[in-house]
Amino acid sequence: MTSSSVIDTNTNQEQGATATIGSRKSQLALIQTYYVRDRLKEIYPGYEFPVVKMSTTGDNVLDVALSKIGEKSLFTKELEVALENRTVDFVVHSLKDLPTTLPPGMVIGAILEREDPRDAVVLAERFQGLSLEDLPEGSIIGTSSVRRIAQLKIKYPQFNFQDIRGNLNTRLAKLDDPNGPYTAIILAVAGLKRMGWESRISQILVESNMLHAVGQGALGIECREGDSDIIQLLSFLNHHDTRLRCFAERGFMRKLEGGCSVPIGVTTEWLDEAGTPNRRLRLHGIVSSPDGQEVIQDQIIEEIGDDETKATGLGEQLADIFISKGAEKILEPLKNIRKW
Repeated sequence: MTSSSVIDTNTNQEQGATATIGSRKSQLALIQTYYVRDRLKEIYPGYEFPVVKMSTTGDNVLDVALSKIGEKSLFTKELEVALENRTVDFVVHSLKDLPTTLPPGMVIGAILEREDPRDAVVLAERFQGLSLEDLPEGSIIGTSSVRRIAQLKIKYPQFNFQDIRGNLNTRLAKLDDPNGPYTAIILAVAGLKRMGWESRISQILVESNMLHAVGQGALGIECREGDSDIIQLLSFLNHHDTRLRCFAERGFMRKLEGGCSVPIGVTTEWLDEAGTPNRRLRLHGIVSSPDGQEVIQDQIIEEIGDDETKATGLGEQLADIFISKGAEKILEPLKNIRKW
């Protein structure tokens, strides 16, 4: 930590401590970071939690599609450098932005309870009241996600898909421009809810139409592996059910060596209530070529109880099934994109 501290694990009280948080500068990132800060202040009222705001490669390179930048740490690298050199004590991420393989010496200290992980359709004003199925042929759908484009092309080959970059405010402004090209844009439900813009959601894409990104809707807090005080401090934020689901999803992606610019989608679902012996988790995955022409889709159900290792193993088992069906052939060309 940035100053000495004493934590009483029985009363959750502390004296004279500061823990510095790293965050991206975007409005959504700061809303998420301040939410984490405020939760921690409730638990540790004697702490100070200053926030250091940073820009990342993904924030700064806005004229190139995410899939063509190629770097797996687009929205995290600069934050992790600050963590490594102890400028900050921990970093708040949208978990979907956090690579499944962390830099040496870094760990996920906590995963908070997940918001709705699904994707949403936001329609231009002139198309309000419609759904994707009702839009005219040739409609321009804006999204910067190869995963979303690939899956939508399977069901809606009649649409044109156009990259749209920038934070949520910027993308919505482009949609709302009466002279703009977009019929609709696709955004994460979670981001819209956290920004207070749930009313902009025209349609939520269900599992049969779209599998979401790995970790989508969850906040992950990254810290240094050996920093036991910070790990203990963050432990009170963990939401165990979300953590297990996200470990399964991340195990699936890690085995496939995918990243945020690769068309891999997932859905996880508990089939039993919390506390049920031998509790089962369902993991549904999809891998597709960017044009939606080659698709592998399958699911697996296993008893994992409350075991994080079993959750990760569930994801790896599903990845093995995908590899046996030819997923590496689909993904290999995407792994060779040049790095910045």
